[in-house]
Amino acid sequence: MGRLVSGCEAVTVSKEYSNCFFCGGTVEEQTLSREIRWQGKLVVIENVPMGVCAQCSEKVLKPEVVKAIDQIIAERRDPKRTIRVPVFRYEPVIA
Repeated sequence: MGRLVSGCEAVTVSKEYSNCFFCGGTVEEQTLSREIRWQGKLVVIENVPMGVCAQCSEKVLKPEVVKAIDQIIAERRDPKRTIRVPVFRYEPVIA
């Protein structure tokens, strides 16, 4: 089992979904979007199969899914659509 860091979020890479590596919770497959920073740009991959822990929400990607995502990005395919994303700047709350 390893860790993959893409964008700001790290995910666990595992050949099978077992109990969560971090909390021991149940991991079930879901199909979600994955946001990745690539060459300074935000890329969204939709319909990504991944395991999600029901307890702590840790995400688990199978190696073949990671490989497919890498291939999509490397091939620079035409996107299915383009979205606009608002950007906010963190500012500490002054009490």
